[in-house]
Amino acid sequence: MGARHAEKRSVLLDLGTFWLVMAITAVGVVAMIFGSALDALMSDDGFGPLGNMIVLTAGFFLGILIANHFGWRFDQLVMACGVGLGGSFVAIAGLAAVKASLARL
Repeated sequence: MGARHAEKRSVLLDLGTFWLVMAITAVGVVAMIFGSALDALMSDDGFGPLGNMIVLTAGFFLGILIANHFGWRFDQLVMACGVGLGGSFVAIAGLAAVKASLARL
């Protein structure tokens, strides 16, 4: 029973505090750069540079957590980054679509 429970653990939940803070910081820095660029592209449909950064960072980690919940194991960092990037862009696209549709009501 203990081994089965260990297999269900998330990649992010197994990280130590220092490495989790470093991961959030690294993703946040890259997300700030992309958030600034997206703010220039999306203008009124975006959330501003800081808002875009928060959405991208939250989507990155939520994408990894959701994939872990469904049983995906990330033995390689490249695969985890790919899923995280997918989650971040699904989050920004989904929230921008919701914001644009609410603005047009």
